Amino acid sequence: MKRIVQDLRTFSRTDQAELQQVSLNDEIDRTLALIEPRLKGNEVIRDYGELPPVRCFAGQLNQVFLNLLMNACDALEGRGTIRIRTRAEPQGVVLVFEDDGPGMPPEVLSRIFEPFFTTKAVGKGTGLGLSISHGIVARHGGQMQVESSPGEGARFTIRLPLEPPPALEGRT
Repeated sequence: MKRIVQDLRTFSRTDQAELQQVSLNDEIDRTLALIEPRLKGNEVIRDYGELPPVRCFAGQLNQVFLNLLMNACDALEGRGTIRIRTRAEPQGVVLVFEDDGPGMPPEVLSRIFEPFFTTKAVGKGTGLGLSISHGIVARHGGQMQVESSPGEGARFTIRLPLEPPPALEGRT
């Protein structure tokens, strides 16, 4: 119980409202540990590159990782593979979250980051997770993109700079 509470506090960073240098590989692993029961039946493949520390609001980025992983679990329904790939780039890092689920048709793909847009049944989702995630990545000076086709799964790619824009200083 103590470990779970500590993991939750570290994950959410509720007691840390300042930008910090963090290992995003460690943050992804922390998120995976917290949702382990939801991952049952799915294979998770970690393909981590060596990443430099990224200065960010770790709790906010953990929320992005959580949203992407929970959506992948929902799409796979316990019968698929989630791949996470991380790499360093000249000006930052790239993180790729990919699943081999049913994929999305173009009309869904074009609206995926809209607030309140959801493909889930009533009562199963708010349609805010990807919209909020997109905003968090943008505020950190990054980009979030999605690629998907019916029957071919989904791939979310996040690019983040090592240092956030100056406008992020002092914000939480």
